[in-house]
Amino acid sequence: MPGVYFDENDNFDVSLRRFKKQVEKAGILSELKKRQHYEKPSVQKKKKKAAAKKRLAKKMRKIRSM
Repeated sequence: MPGVYFDENDNFDVSLRRFKKQVEKAGILSELKKRQHYEKPSVQKKKKKAAAKKRLAKKMRKIRSM
């Protein structure tokens, strides 16, 4: 669980920025968006397969350009 401690001397904006960075790094927002609506397992599988194809295509483009 991300958390930021700050003293009276610390700037609130800087502490807030550090907290946001920790939340993004932990993937909490993406997890929240993913859980907002139920997805059937078949749809999840299709999305996962499409993402894998996309990653592979990107990797192949990168290799061919070298």
